[in-house]
Amino acid sequence: MSSAPVIPVLTLDEFLSALTHPSALIEGAVVLACLALAWVLVRVVRGPTVPERSIWYGRRIVDGVLFPVLALGLAYLARRALLGWGVPLAMFKIVLPVLISFASIRLSVRVLTVAFPGSRLMRVVERTISWLAWLAVVGWITGVLPEILNELDDIRWKLGNSVVSVRSLLEGALSVGVVMVITLWISAALETQLLKGATGDQLSLRMAGANLIRTLLTFIGLLLAMSSAGIDLSALSVLGGAVGVGLGFGLQKLASNYVSGFVILAERSVRIGDTVQVDGFEGRITKITTRYTVIRALNGREAIVPNELLITQRVENCSLADPKVLVSTVVQVGYGTDLDALFPQLIEAVSSVRRVLADPKPGVQLSNFAADGLELTLTFWIIDPENGMGGVRSEVNLAVWRLLNRLGVEIPFPQRVVQMLPGAEPPAA
Repeated sequence: MSSAPVIPVLTLDEFLSALTHPSALIEGAVVLACLALAWVLVRVVRGPTVPERSIWYGRRIVDGVLFPVLALGLAYLARRALLGWGVPLAMFKIVLPVLISFASIRLSVRVLTVAFPGSRLMRVVERTISWLAWLAVVGWITGVLPEILNELDDIRWKLGNSVVSVRSLLEGALSVGVVMVITLWISAALETQLLKGATGDQLSLRMAGANLIRTLLTFIGLLLAMSSAGIDLSALSVLGGAVGVGLGFGLQKLASNYVSGFVILAERSVRIGDTVQVDGFEGRITKITTRYTVIRALNGREAIVPNELLITQRVENCSLADPKVLVSTVVQVGYGTDLDALFPQLIEAVSSVRRVLADPKPGVQLSNFAADGLELTLTFWIIDPENGMGGVRSEVNLAVWRLLNRLGVEIPFPQRVVQMLPGAEPPAA
């Protein structure tokens, strides 16, 4: 049984001569055919639309993971076929390391983009990974990288009962990075499947499951990465004790927020999409994480509320049991107004407003005998408080004002009567 071929290391002279080898044209055509076939296959499998938060597919096809993986597989098969036909190989000694580096870069970049969307730090990490990967390819092709690794392997020192080298530390860090990228990939895929098509109560519950799965997989991945790097996991007992002391003192607020986050997601006392008021800030919940909750007000401002506040303080939820909200407005009419005839017309005018619900129907109450007129309180219900209450109240006030003007009903305003005492001279003009 023949063993799998190993990609040879080229010297700089061999690298330059490979570009002028007679078989380079044949190999170049085969490589271009592999890239074109990989592009067509990805285009057919992906379809005309780009799946949201997809790791396999990219917007331009080549920026996904599937394209370099397919190109690498096709190039490897083409290399085996050319070797079987006796064609001397030159360019494939360069192409395969380049495709391996390209696949590694796309995998790490796509996973980090999906796992941490919108993070500026991840942009820096992505560029760093790309530069390191391409430098490693250049060093490997030119034969510089193996020489550097051999020199780093000679730099050793004793750490406890084991001897470590700079090369072993670098290989361990690389293993940690690979394991963590794979862990983030699996957790992102599971999170996408859990949150697909979820709304309301299901969205909050599935979000709790997604956060729990990501936390567990990250922890397991970290343990596997540390084990692959040669770190003795028995040392974690001491670390666990130190972490426990830290959580008991300096990190108790952080731990409280994380525990509160899981409690909120499990109890569903507040859900994504609910309109709430917390600590004087009112808005709609747009995101619930294990540490904080994002509340967006109608004016565009967002409040990041620690989850502990949602557990320990009073929270007004306008959408928990029933999304309908009662809104009221006040108007005054003159004392001589026929209220029995006016009330039904006021209810009809309020009901004509688009956002006002017909059931429960609006109501009118004589709330106060004011100094200048009869004070009437109009109440009505809406079902979309997330769209604000100022607009619908304004529309109701306009409808009432038009009705009173049409009926000729007086809207009183403060008036004062000045009496002149007998014998007093009138003031000068």
